[in-house]
This record gives sequence, C-alpha cells and structure tokens, in this order.
Amino acid sequence: MVIPSAEPALRVLRRDDVLAAAADVDPVASVEATLLAHARGATTLPDEAYLPWHTASGAFARSLALPGAVWGDRPAVGLKVINSSLDNPARGLPRAQGWTFLFDPDTARPVAMLEAAWISATRTAAYTVLSARLLAAPGVDRIAVLGCGALAESHLDLLDVELPDASVVVHDLDPARARALAARRRAEVADDPRTAVDGAGLVVCTTTTTTGYLALDWLAPGALVAHVSLDDVLPEVVTGADLVVVDDWALVAADDRRLLGRMLREGTLAAPGETRPGARTVDATLADVVAGAHPGRAAPTDVVLSNPFGMGVLDVALAAAVHDVALARDLGTVLEP
Repeated sequence: MVIPSAEPALRVLRRDDVLAAAADVDPVASVEATLLAHARGATTLPDEAYLPWHTASGAFARSLALPGAVWGDRPAVGLKVINSSLDNPARGLPRAQGWTFLFDPDTARPVAMLEAAWISATRTAAYTVLSARLLAAPGVDRIAVLGCGALAESHLDLLDVELPDASVVVHDLDPARARALAARRRAEVADDPRTAVDGAGLVVCTTTTTTGYLALDWLAPGALVAHVSLDDVLPEVVTGADLVVVDDWALVAADDRRLLGRMLREGTLAAPGETRPGARTVDATLADVVAGAHPGRAAPTDVVLSNPFGMGVLDVALAAAVHDVALARDLGTVLEP
C-alpha cells in the first residue's frame, strides 16, 4: 500500500520564471506596504546570519541569510540566502546569487524556491525609489550612480520610470564597465566620483567599497543620498546631513561592519529618540515616514541621507507577490516530494 506523501510540492522559479511573473508586480508598492506593516508591528525581522571568508585567490566572499515574516490576511514567511564573491565578475559571473525560500505559514514546510538575485536587487532599488518619492527635494533633474554593476542596473530600471526626465551620470572604478552601462542607458560617464555627484539631486551608491570617500561638501543643497551599499560616505556626511533615515534601527545596532554600526560603537551615532554627548541622533526610519510618524524632509535645501541595511521582510514580501503570480500562471518547475 502506497501512503500519499503529506509534503507539499516545491515550486522552483528560476530567473526567467521570476522575471515573467514580476512583470505583473509593482515592487515599489510591495516595499511600501511592507514598511507600513513593519511600522505597525506586523512583521518579524530576526537578525541576519553572516558568514565571511576569502577565496583561494584572496578575494572576499560571504554568505547572508535573512529570514523574515510579514503578517496579515496573506502572511508571507521565508528566508533569503544570497552569496557573493568579489572574484565573480572576472569569471564572467554575477557578483551575487542565491535563493529565496517561502514557507507555508501553517505547516512551516517549504513551498517555493525563487532565484534571489533579481528579487534582492529589485527590492533594494524599489526602496530607493520610495525614498526618492518621500525624501527627495522637488524637481530632481540629475541622478548620480556610483558603481555600475547589477545593482546599479536594477536602480536605473526603476528610476527610468520614476524620474524619466532626469539626466543620469555614472562612475565606476572600472571605466569600461561605466561606459557599458552608460551606453545602455544613454547616460554620461564621469571620470571621478566628485564630478558624478556634482549637482545631483539624487546620489545612488551601489559599490562594494569598504573605504569611505564621499565628502559632505561634494553634495548639492537638497541632495538625497541613497547609501544602499557599504561605506561610500564619510562619517561627516552622517553627522552633517540635515536628515538621517534608516530602514530598521535594530539592524543598524547589530551590524559592526558598516559605517553606521561602527559609528554607533564609537559613540558618534545614537538611536532615534536618544540624545548622547558627541553623538548624531538618527532621525527616523523610512517606515516612520511611510506611516506618517515622521514628516521627512523639512526644507528643499536639506541634505538627506537614506541608509538602509537590508530587511529580509522586503525580500520575502516581494518573493511572495511574485510567487502568487507564478501560481496563477503556472510558471516554474514543480517538484513533487
């Protein structure tokens, strides 16, 4: 007698499947709804797991695991695992890749496995677009993008729609990569980062640097810096910005690798609502602004720093939206137990 398996089927969505389903998903709306849920306490956001190492050639590599859950009428529960090696582009491989898993909220069984790189890059770009809607000064007409890899491409995909009349200037330490991105996007290439940033209303940092270089006096009055990578801005940008916004304070406090986490440990940064001698207080989270708990920008000439650390709930929510479309259209490969 064959006993039917109680295990659910696993739907595997490779990149082409994810892209096909994503055509019917608004990633900015997904990020906004998730941040609103987060502001209302309707998410679970545990600490990320971080595994660093060096490859045989000495290049830095790491694995990140970001679990998260968004509760409500249609809960989304899951885990993003995304790995990267700085050697990969030289091998002709994307720097980062992985999988996002979705779990049945009642049985806890895995029900879906989605290629993670597009979801991860797109939710990051969507966060930047939402930041621009809420925090940028009116009339952004110049966008500077520092770093010209896959994350820059994802940002320009969405920014081309959000700010179609803005000119774009790009810079990368690899001039050939900058020229290639500029050719695809009809953008200007800057020979150095200061030239790229000059006069830009929106500065998007998508590099892998661990050494700060972007100075406060480079920034135009009213500039919004979307500091989505690691350490591009110098500490003076954090302390001198008129408004500093993060995605989640607990993520900042738990991270001793990136600039804001290090500043917290040095005593030069303080939590929202906390006052300490010699410390710059973080003003708000973007969730606070979405929920109306903080007004955001106060004046058109204010310099604003948006510094997200990366919330797993954003990946899980976007993956769930893509998965819903994939189910409706029967996309992907179904693996029976």
